[in-house]
Amino acid sequence: MIMDRGIATAANLAWLVEQGYRYLVVSRERERHFDADRATTLVSAGEETIQVVRERSEDGQEVRLHCHSPGRETKESGIMARFCTRFEAGLSKLATGLTSPRGEKRPDRIQERIGRLKAASRGAGQHYTITMDTDATGTAVTALRWEKMPIPGTMLTDFEAVFRSLKGELGLRPIFHSKEERTDGHLFISVLAYQFVQAIRRRLSAHGIHDAWSGLRVVLSVQRRVTASFVQKDGRTLHVRKTTRPKPDLLRLYEALGLAHQPGGVQKLIS
Repeated sequence: MIMDRGIATAANLAWLVEQGYRYLVVSRERERHFDADRATTLVSAGEETIQVVRERSEDGQEVRLHCHSPGRETKESGIMARFCTRFEAGLSKLATGLTSPRGEKRPDRIQERIGRLKAASRGAGQHYTITMDTDATGTAVTALRWEKMPIPGTMLTDFEAVFRSLKGELGLRPIFHSKEERTDGHLFISVLAYQFVQAIRRRLSAHGIHDAWSGLRVVLSVQRRVTASFVQKDGRTLHVRKTTRPKPDLLRLYEALGLAHQPGGVQKLIS
């Protein structure tokens, strides 16, 4: 039995053992454990040099394989570095606003905006300790300080990032269906969406774009459809709906995928 880590719970593994099944799963442990001193160096089918540590669990019932790929480490480090840069830029913007007469200074609002930055950081925010200084009354933030303290073993792999997207935005989980055929349909659509994601990434890769899915989603999420309304001389209102211009990194994706830069065109409506 081969399972995604999302369903490789202790209860499910116990059931497999009781039924006599062998299984292959991704560990649900958040931290990665790798002892380079005990590692064996191998060459993968893709001719990449990797290091592997094989060990048995304490109860002797499982064989665990800890792997390390220099190429994967370099890629993940680059991805995380970009998100950290964006996160720090957001914090700097908040800190600059504290010195502006019209800038937001209320502690609850600052905390709320920090929360939004963390939600958009794709895990980078967890590596920072943030401190807010307030005035004597506690009603205004006077300074915002942060310190980067990396948590080892917490980078999100590309494969995990895709499945997180499937479970969240594409609706793979939770499943509320009570009939088997509806559950099958739900899973089929989710897997089809995954294949669509992979098709996009293969096409981008052919144009030299190798970003992780988590990073691509951030780039793709910035463009918006906006509606502007104008009152005309005859009293009627003209509504113009159009797509915002894509930023350079999004424009690069559109060109690689052969898509229109401003999808949806311009729509006009008079009311």
